Amino acid sequence: MKTVIMAGGKGTRISSIASDMPKPMIKIGGKPVLEHEIECLRDQGFKDLIITVSHLGNIIMDYFGDGSSFDVNIEYYFEKEPLGNAGALFKIKDKLTEDFLLLNADALFNVDFNRFVKFHKKQGGLVTLFTHPNSHPYDSGLIIADENACVKKWLTKEDDRPKYYRNRVNAGLHVISPEALENIEITPKIDLDRQILKPLSGTGKMFAYDSPEYVKDMGTPDRYESVCRDYRDGKIEAKNLKNRQKAIFLDRDGTINKYIGFLRDIEQFELLPGVSEAIKKINNSGYLAIVVTNQPVIARGDVTYAELDEIHHKMETLLGKDGAYVDAIYYCPHHPDKGFEGEIPELKFECNCRKPKPGMLMKAAKDYNIDLTQSWMIGDGENDIKAGINAGCNTVLIGTEDYGQKYTVGSLLEFVKQL
Repeated sequence: MKTVIMAGGKGTRISSIASDMPKPMIKIGGKPVLEHEIECLRDQGFKDLIITVSHLGNIIMDYFGDGSSFDVNIEYYFEKEPLGNAGALFKIKDKLTEDFLLLNADALFNVDFNRFVKFHKKQGGLVTLFTHPNSHPYDSGLIIADENACVKKWLTKEDDRPKYYRNRVNAGLHVISPEALENIEITPKIDLDRQILKPLSGTGKMFAYDSPEYVKDMGTPDRYESVCRDYRDGKIEAKNLKNRQKAIFLDRDGTINKYIGFLRDIEQFELLPGVSEAIKKINNSGYLAIVVTNQPVIARGDVTYAELDEIHHKMETLLGKDGAYVDAIYYCPHHPDKGFEGEIPELKFECNCRKPKPGMLMKAAKDYNIDLTQSWMIGDGENDIKAGINAGCNTVLIGTEDYGQKYTVGSLLEFVKQL
C-alpha cells in the first residue's frame, strides 16, 4: 500500500521554533518529525512513499533522498505554486490506483497502521478517518459517527456545533480509495477536508476508526514542547496498540459526577470538584481513562439510548473545556429485576457486563490490548471494587467502607496525584 505524506505547509504558527526549515524537519529527540513518521511506517511494512513538498521542500528532498538510506522508497511531488493541502493528490492521481494512506507531516504519531487498514477494509468505505479525543475539542473539527462508526456529520471549527458533543476529532491520518477522488471539482487550490472528505458525511461511504493511540499536532510552540516531553517520557511509542496498555477504569456516578441516584435528567449531571484535573492527570500519565458504568435506567425505560448518549456528551464537553478527555465509555443497559412500569423486557436478564461482573472491563481489555493486572478500577461502591477484583485489576474505593480494595481515598484527584 502506498503512503502519501503531505509535507508542503509553511508552519507559520511554529515559526518561532525554526523559521529556516519546513515544519516536518523540526527535530524531536534529535530526529526530524518526518523521520519519526517514516520509521513508524517502515517498521510496519509501509515502505512505498510519496511525499508532497513545497515550502523549503529542497531541505526535505536533500535529507531523505530516494529513501534508500532509510530502507524505504520515496518519490516526490514538488508544488511550484500553492495547490491547497490536497491539490497535489490530483497531480499524482495516476500513481494512486489502490487504497492508500494519506498522512499529515506536521504531527508526531505512533499507531498500529495495519490495524487501521484492516478496519478500513472490513468497513468497505471510500474513506476511513483516524479519530481520537483530544484536550482541545472546542477548537477542533468534530467527527460525529453512528454506532457502526459511519460518519454522519463533519463539523469544522467554523460550523455551528451542538451544545454537547462527543470529543472525537480527525487526527489527520486517513485511508482513502482512489474512487474518493473522482467527480471532485478541480480548483486552483483544493482543500482536503472541505472539498473531498466532508461531502462524504452522511453518504455511508466514510467511517471513523477510533483509537487512543498517540497522534499529536505540533503546530504551535506550546504543543511542540508538549510533544517533546511526551517523547522524552516514552509515552509516544507506548501508546501504540501493538503494545500492552494500562488503564484506569472509572465508575461514573459518585466518581466523576455528583451522585443523585438514578440520573434521568441531563440538567442534573454535574462534574465533581477536581474531576477534570484528575482526568487530565490520567491523560498525561500514560494510562487510558475508560468509563465503565451500570445504567439500568435504560432497562427500566427511564432513559433512552439517545438520552444517555447526550448525558455522556455533556460529560465529554465539560471535561474538554477543562483540557481533559476519556478514551472510551462502556455502559451496561441491563437490569435483572422485573416489574417496573415502562421497562424494556429484552434488557431484563442476568448479563455478563453489569458490575460486579467484569464484562465491561474485559471488553475494553480486548478492544485496547489492556493488561488488566497493571490497571486500576476506581469507584465509590462495592460493585465497582468487586468488578475490578473479578477482572484482575488493582482497586481503589472513594469512600470509607472496606470491600477488599487496595486503597481507600476521599476523591479521584487524591488517588491520581499519587501516580
